[in-house]
Amino acid sequence: METLSPPLVADLAAVKLKQQAAWSAGDYAVIGTTLQIVGETLCEALDLRAGQRVLDVAAGNGNATLAAARRWCDVVSTDYVGALLERGQARASAEGLAVQFKEADAENLPYPHASFDVVLSTFGVMFTPNQERAASELARVCRPGGKIGLANWTPSGFIGELFKLIGRTIPPPVGVKSPSLWGTEERLRELFGERIATLEAVRQNFVFRYRTPQHWLDTFRTYYGPMHKTFGAVGAAQQESLAADLIRLVQRFNRATDGAMVVPGEYLEVVIKIR
Repeated sequence: METLSPPLVADLAAVKLKQQAAWSAGDYAVIGTTLQIVGETLCEALDLRAGQRVLDVAAGNGNATLAAARRWCDVVSTDYVGALLERGQARASAEGLAVQFKEADAENLPYPHASFDVVLSTFGVMFTPNQERAASELARVCRPGGKIGLANWTPSGFIGELFKLIGRTIPPPVGVKSPSLWGTEERLRELFGERIATLEAVRQNFVFRYRTPQHWLDTFRTYYGPMHKTFGAVGAAQQESLAADLIRLVQRFNRATDGAMVVPGEYLEVVIKIR
């Protein structure tokens, strides 16, 4: 009689440690700063009001944090990479913005229930290994009637395709769901379930603008943690092959005809009102 093997279960704690190391590699702030417009657009979609209590989760170097603080909100900015919070703090200080920065895990937020009017995450919480736990935490710390605002890369957009390409080079851990699922309304409805009063999802594009495709590749290879770690984990031949594949990916999406790189990166802008 044939016996069935039990399904493989990911060691999510180990995955998280590896992810933290990846995001600590390179210098994501160099990439993150270019994405500032996404935080501004998300804060407008949320219709933020001065004086609201706002939590930015997996905030990186603070794009959504700064956007909310510029609208006179009371903002707490969190991430599990302390170096990125320091970069966000420097940006806030340069603008004279009062923001509280705190190291925190998106899957275990150190705040009581219903602590915030608005909870934000731009290209951040989508990378948590335990998606259900992270979604539960976002909803837990948001007050009833409050809002969760998200910007998540879609599976079929430029960055979604980039993740797939990296995944073919170094396969992701068995049992860990793709971050790009956060870029689909179907998955968000699964994650937040009955906690949703209303959900609005709009497909947007962030346009990656670099001098050339090679300039983009050199920048991401040096500063974007997951890509930096991927190149560092393979031999010279695989590095060369991966670089060629990445340039071809850019060429597929590139709308520039003058040698520059102008690539729309599709993401899902989401506003969820919590019950």
